[in-house]
Amino acid sequence: MKTALSRIALITSGLLLSTQLMAEPKRPECIAPAKPGGGFDLTCKLAQSGLKDSGLLKSPMRVTYMPGGVGAVAYNAVVAQRPKDAGTITAFSSGSLLNLAQGKFGRYDENAVRWLAGIGTDYGAISVRADSPYKTLGELVEAVKKDPGGIVFGAGATIGGQDWMQTALIARAADIDPQKLRYVAFEGGGETLTAMLGGHVQVTSSGLGEVTPQLAAGKIRVLAVLSDQRLPGKLADIPTAKEQGFDITWPVIRGFYMGPEVSDEDFNWWKQQFDTLLASEDFAKLREQRDLFPLSMTGDELKAYVFEQVKQYKQLAGEFGLAQ
Repeated sequence: MKTALSRIALITSGLLLSTQLMAEPKRPECIAPAKPGGGFDLTCKLAQSGLKDSGLLKSPMRVTYMPGGVGAVAYNAVVAQRPKDAGTITAFSSGSLLNLAQGKFGRYDENAVRWLAGIGTDYGAISVRADSPYKTLGELVEAVKKDPGGIVFGAGATIGGQDWMQTALIARAADIDPQKLRYVAFEGGGETLTAMLGGHVQVTSSGLGEVTPQLAAGKIRVLAVLSDQRLPGKLADIPTAKEQGFDITWPVIRGFYMGPEVSDEDFNWWKQQFDTLLASEDFAKLREQRDLFPLSMTGDELKAYVFEQVKQYKQLAGEFGLAQ
């Protein structure tokens, strides 16, 4: 009896393996909807490394860059031009959802794609160059109060975007009109950081994971991380905004979506790969190396999360007069 059951199990596992092999895309691709070096790039490369190292993806996955509208160009391209593309996953973040909530992706809303996997969470961060005169968030805020136009903030989005929203929330908490902030928008976090290191802007609002390489190199100082409490390990010395008197938190989900007409078979193949990857201890270590924190959601669970976040962001956008 045991032998018969074992044979059935082997046959079943063999059929599953065969199905997996049949469904694997020949030319897998991850679209990062910005220029290289930012959070979308980080997200794609994390999946690229994780899926390859674990053997869950046999063919090498290329990362392609599609900047424009902080995700809008890529979103529209996937929905309108590549709706059935089974080999393509596209990175998104909380910033993408905030833009969706404000109608910045044109005629398409959160219902237009298939939400695949959330693979980690980042947190907002306010950073300056290492030689900046500002040592704390409080010092920066006081300087802004004295001369709102005297300090230039750089961020990887337009007004109303995620990075702008982080500074706007801090400004509002300090009784500063967010509209008076001097703000320069860039296409992605990598470009923003380069501008700050070059002295073109004085402050960067971004995801923490986008700036940690420069933090480790001693080139920047993170004045505050927008998490509920201090982060563990090598990031434990970074103070939170909350402990400095600004009750602001901003978690940043990082994940992927697929085109609206991708077949259930192909979508479920990717979902299964990510379910397996997210349960792996090796991937947990890889995620930690990229300064991201645990968050694992796929399929319907992620879809429900996305829809709830968009609902909350619509409310927040309305508070700042940004809703369309």
